[in-house]
Amino acid sequence: MPKGQFTAASVVALLFALGLQSAHAEDAGADKKQKSAKNVILFIGDGMGVSEVTSARYYEYGAAGRMNFDEFPYTGFQTTWSVKPGAGPRYEPDYAPDSASTATMWATGKKTIDERLSQGPSTAIEVPGKNYKTVLEIFQKKGKRVGNVSTAEITDATPASLNSHISLRGCQGPKNMTLCPSETKANGGLGSVAEQTVDHGVDLVLGGGRARFDETGGLIQGGDDNGKTVIQSAERQGYKVIGTASELEAVKNLKKPLLGLFNAGNMTTEWSGPQAVPGDGVASHKCLRNNRPANEPSLSAMTKKAIDLLDGKDGFFLQVEGASIDKQDHAANACGQIGETVALDKAIGVALEFQKKNPDTLIIVTADHSHTSLIVSEDSSGTGNPTGYSDNLITKDGQVLRITYGTAGGPGPSPVPPSQQHTGAVVPIWAKGPGASAILGTTDHTDLFSILQGK
Repeated sequence: MPKGQFTAASVVALLFALGLQSAHAEDAGADKKQKSAKNVILFIGDGMGVSEVTSARYYEYGAAGRMNFDEFPYTGFQTTWSVKPGAGPRYEPDYAPDSASTATMWATGKKTIDERLSQGPSTAIEVPGKNYKTVLEIFQKKGKRVGNVSTAEITDATPASLNSHISLRGCQGPKNMTLCPSETKANGGLGSVAEQTVDHGVDLVLGGGRARFDETGGLIQGGDDNGKTVIQSAERQGYKVIGTASELEAVKNLKKPLLGLFNAGNMTTEWSGPQAVPGDGVASHKCLRNNRPANEPSLSAMTKKAIDLLDGKDGFFLQVEGASIDKQDHAANACGQIGETVALDKAIGVALEFQKKNPDTLIIVTADHSHTSLIVSEDSSGTGNPTGYSDNLITKDGQVLRITYGTAGGPGPSPVPPSQQHTGAVVPIWAKGPGASAILGTTDHTDLFSILQGK
């Protein structure tokens, strides 16, 4: 090493020699001492790649600001590639996956094709694969309470991966089973995602998607609840069904499993703002907050209530998804996207507060896949200007943050942005608590299945 130059490792070594250990170093020591986690909380920011996190940090807290993400002592990366249909046993890689195949990876520890949930690959998308056991099912068998929270329809791909097995993610409710005919209950299958969600006996389910469970979602065909709605099936199986923030606040225990459905579809975004437009983009502005109506609980409120209700002597497993980071990225809506990322970060703060009193809790934060948004220069001109859709936000620093979207549209962009595409870049992963160091380096989403179990 040349004189006067220091590597990051040498600086850390020097600090340790001087006894100047950081809080992160103390956390690392705690990780080594604690062998297994009693409680496991997994946060998923759907579509939350490095750029999405950075945009939220800069906008909300400024360039020098820090988020709850940044308190975690361990950070790594995960690859997210899925596989293409084929004859097997070897399947070709698909580098830019969807949320169903990626969620299946950490839910089961195995790769599958896009659109498929906790079920193996096969020769074609319309040919069901083999059902895989999920981490939620494993924790249930161990006697832990289990919970599933999302700001999307609770039957959407990410939450559905934990408690359903189906060949196509779109088969969410009884009336959506046209493309999954062999998997209906009438034909001896497990039924739609909504049906499987309540049949699984998940202790706590909170999110959107009520229309998949009530009469608008169709009636169950076959099985013990033939001719009933999924809500009626849930109630028969002992669930308490609620639909508002005040009803959620009033729940004090899990004497009955809880099904909270707070919107007919996806839950309303926390923030709002204009969609991006081509070229220089929308004139610089700030985002509008408080977009979610009072009858829909915040992600923080759902997370806190979930932890309070699930906490017990045998421990729990909880997955929490900030779903509309992805959905607003698709829509090229920077404010919607950033608001959902900030909301997820606040929910992570709730979990960190719980962990302070319960150090036997492992918290992991990651994304299912990367997405399209990029931070680009706002003072370029001519050929330096972005060719996609752009928005210009005024940050905490009072400066312009230009975010651009350019993965869909082709030549001759339309006034309304077409749905932007996922990207195949690795995603960040953060962890704190027993076994957290297992995420260091570059791992794969399938590795998360074992890491969650402390293996």
